[in-house]
Amino acid sequence: MLLNAEGKALATYSQETGVHVVPISSIKVDGDNIILVNYFFGATLRNINNDPHVALAAWIGLKGYQIKATAIEEKEGERFEAVVKWIAETIPGWVVKSILVLTPTRIFDVSAGAEAGKEVFE
Repeated sequence: MLLNAEGKALATYSQETGVHVVPISSIKVDGDNIILVNYFFGATLRNINNDPHVALAAWIGLKGYQIKATAIEEKEGERFEAVVKWIAETIPGWVVKSILVLTPTRIFDVSAGAEAGKEVFE
């Protein structure tokens, strides 16, 4: 569902900027981690450097999930290079500045209906 979501948004927080939400375009799943591609994160990275706790929401129609996670930025290494290659093949000309590696800690159902807000993973 995450890879095919119609909409994805990442929320971060810091005392400096408060709550900050950005749309997410390029995303991969790597084992238990979620990889987000940084093309032009500004306040997002500043917030993560101050507080690595994030929330990623993804939805298709009225069905969706919120994934609470911790995030780290990577600018090198095997995982980073694999993402750079993937983006070069799928979106030529886009520059990958870094990747965010999200490690989920809790997942909530945010679908419309009776299950809204129910925790589905801890």
